[in-house]
Amino acid sequence: MTVYRSDPVAYTLEVNGVRRDVRDGWLGESLLYVLRERLGLPGAKGGCEQGECGSCSVLVDGTLVCACLVLAAAAIGRRITTVEGLQPDQRERLSPLQQAFVDEGAVQCGFCTPGLVVAVTDLLRHKPRPSELEVREAISGNLCRCTGYGRILAAVDAAVAGGQHV
Repeated sequence: MTVYRSDPVAYTLEVNGVRRDVRDGWLGESLLYVLRERLGLPGAKGGCEQGECGSCSVLVDGTLVCACLVLAAAAIGRRITTVEGLQPDQRERLSPLQQAFVDEGAVQCGFCTPGLVVAVTDLLRHKPRPSELEVREAISGNLCRCTGYGRILAAVDAAVAGGQHV
């Protein structure tokens, strides 16, 4: 069987407020692949590659999506925010929510953490004081094998109590 691919293309994505050039891309590449392999942003993880685990969660124009299900070409002209873009100054400091995850021990192995942080950030931007049920619903698309979710819920509570979570 012969697989046909398009010729390599170049395009620009706006990621974390910065225009980033993609060279020698393929229009069929997932946004997850481009973020990790072409742009060097390893925060979003490839877990299931089917949109079931949430480890690749990012925001596209403020909407939470699984980057493994979005073609990178479909994100041209849109604002993409990854976990790396959630830090206040996009450098060494963690956002208050990220710090709460560390302080409450909600990181464990860390594989699911970036997707969870992005999902909770999305929730808190829309609902600054969510109920536990709303938090559980917001993270229901994110699978974690280490924490049992108790520490994740505690981290969200701590961030909300601190008042400057996003």
